Amino acid sequence: MPPRFVPLSDVAETLCISASQAYALVRSGELRAIKVGGRGQWRVETTELESYIQRSYKATETLLEEERRQERAKADGAR
Repeated sequence: MPPRFVPLSDVAETLCISASQAYALVRSGELRAIKVGGRGQWRVETTELESYIQRSYKATETLLEEERRQERAKADGAR
């Protein structure tokens, strides 16, 4: 059975980013996480990580659609 929670180091590895970038995602609220244990280590629920990834895909799709619209409008204006 896969773990329910993963440390930020695993999040960073999954997203191919640095640990400090993963921590910044948590601090900004983009990625929900909890602090556990006496030393307050951060853990991210795997479902939250998957949700973040899906939101990122959706945001990227929206961005690309907007860029394509702008390119088409620019091309139509040049005619």
